[in-house]
Amino acid sequence: MDLQDQLKNLFPDHVPSEDDQQEKTPNDIWIQDEPLLCKYEKRKGKPQTIIAGYTGADEDFKKLAKELKTTLSVGGSFKNDEIIIQGDYRDKIMQILKDKGFKVKRVGG
Repeated sequence: MDLQDQLKNLFPDHVPSEDDQQEKTPNDIWIQDEPLLCKYEKRKGKPQTIIAGYTGADEDFKKLAKELKTTLSVGGSFKNDEIIIQGDYRDKIMQILKDKGFKVKRVGG
């Protein structure tokens, strides 16, 4: 018996509205108005792409980091409110973020 069935047993007269039935999907993340910053750096001699400037919840940004890493099949991490992707993938990352609805600004060359 799941939670919906338990609620129906407790409140048999309740009719769920459209807002109650509409759930947030796991890939649905908050899209901000300000652009994300996509920059390239070399750290310890290795190229890295850094995405910064997200003002939403950290959990949404972590989900976005995981999606980017799995889509590009590369390593990376989430530290200090930045997504760090191993390698120079600025063009691909910017295209993925634009397809998701984000505004992206390229910083640097």
